[in-house]
Amino acid sequence: MEDAKLTPLEASQLLTDEYSAKILLATYKRRISAQEISQRYGIPIAACYRKIRVLEQVGLIECVDRILTQKGKRKNLYTSRLKNAYVFFENGHLRARFQLATGIVKDFGGDWNGLELLRQ
Repeated sequence: MEDAKLTPLEASQLLTDEYSAKILLATYKRRISAQEISQRYGIPIAACYRKIRVLEQVGLIECVDRILTQKGKRKNLYTSRLKNAYVFFENGHLRARFQLATGIVKDFGGDWNGLELLRQ
């Protein structure tokens, strides 16, 4: 995952924000364009592109292909890189953990030594 400088709250919001969550679900194990996500999930196209850009910057989704439409325009196809995500509130501390399909794990907040059981 890219060197994301997110707080645990920001990381957890990537999962709980309505549009981000819909985009992550739409791209899970499939390649789909922003236009298709927008139409299928009722996300305004400008908001869809903004959220896609943020999710790309933190490494949760990626552009895996650029295809040519029948009208001759280029269209990006996106897929999720997220395998598992965890958000914890424990003893007054918020923590988030993202595990990518590649096996890379990125933790946000706190000491994760007590949570080794989540590593697979």
